[in-house]
Amino acid sequence: MNHVESRLHYPLGDLLPASGCAIEVAPGIKWIRMGLPFALDHINLWLLRDRFDGPQGTIEGWTVVDCCVDIPAARAQWRAVFESALEGLPIVRVIATHMHPDHLGLAHWLCERWSAPLWISATDYYTALAASTGTLFPSTEALSDFYRSHGLSDAEFHARLKDRGSYYAGLVPKLPIRFHRMMDGDLIRIGGHDFECIAGYGHAPEHIALHCATRGILISGDMVLPRISTNISVFAGEPDADPLKLFLTSLKRFEPLSDSTLVLPSHGKPFIGLAERLRQLQEHHQEHLTVARAACTEQAHSAAELLPKLFRRELDSQQLSFALGETLAHLHLLWHAGVVSRVVDPVGVYRFGSK
Repeated sequence: MNHVESRLHYPLGDLLPASGCAIEVAPGIKWIRMGLPFALDHINLWLLRDRFDGPQGTIEGWTVVDCCVDIPAARAQWRAVFESALEGLPIVRVIATHMHPDHLGLAHWLCERWSAPLWISATDYYTALAASTGTLFPSTEALSDFYRSHGLSDAEFHARLKDRGSYYAGLVPKLPIRFHRMMDGDLIRIGGHDFECIAGYGHAPEHIALHCATRGILISGDMVLPRISTNISVFAGEPDADPLKLFLTSLKRFEPLSDSTLVLPSHGKPFIGLAERLRQLQEHHQEHLTVARAACTEQAHSAAELLPKLFRRELDSQQLSFALGETLAHLHLLWHAGVVSRVVDPVGVYRFGSK
């Protein structure tokens, strides 16, 4: 545990759910942990005991929050969960906090298997639909142009971009053909308790966290994680975006919540200490902004040149694209705020320097 984590309280200590099993974290709320084939090697999924009013009347069962990617290992773990954790009851609703593959990948399979509706924000549903059908992402050439325009010219990295167009569809091969829209401020009745939808931006198009004030529980998705900051990136499809400003502004929406709230994050362990973690996240990004501003004041930098100053560990190709996007997010916040300037150098690379 690092010094940041040590300031948070983990009520379950080091206890983790075994593969295909669930741990009850509060009455009627179970924690599932599934493996991911990435550097971030797991995702937390949640089962909430529910009574759902559907077309066939009132059904006793479980609401699922998030789904994992669509790979054989995840399907096998879900089948084990069906046997070990559902207590003989069906899944009656599937909620996806946002469109990323680890959260939405198996929604189609779960919804079909249990005849359960998908609940998700409309922005993320339609973005995911475009991504899964291959119509969202720019061409390989456009992606290469984007990364080169920010100074990333590594040949091996660009060679691997040809697989990026099919990356999302490989993990989210299809979506349910219909969905129920979640919007900021909506109250969703789950297990006799109201959960308020809290929209967040910067990480996903329209991320929805779920807060139950009467139970003191926040299902935070990727917006508030205990050990890492979620990725905040500028992407080729929206090259002048300011996602970090959106994210930092979104974090403020969680500040009124009680500090005794049990936070159920998508990665890491359930924790208590929301105010402290929000402060840590704000400080983390402010530190990166300070480093970026100082470097750009000294001399103009491309995002690729600044990247090693913000990320000091070795990165694989996927991590490199995330790190470049996040470096650019910090530069764009400074640029949009008028703190640094942005110019194009003679070889077509964007450089950020003193105003």
